[in-house]
Amino acid sequence: MMVLKFLSGVVVAAAVFFVLTFTVYFFNLDMKAAAKIMPVISKHYDKVKKESRI
Repeated sequence: MMVLKFLSGVVVAAAVFFVLTFTVYFFNLDMKAAAKIMPVISKHYDKVKKESRI
């Protein structure tokens, strides 16, 4: 009985994980988040002193 409860919990967790990752994929949320963060990251890396090699 305890094994059945454990397996059902694993199945529910896997289903929730699948729905979350599918939602991120379907709406392209990872690239939308990256586009929002990019100006902040660019501002930081534009200030970093670059090494000049020839």
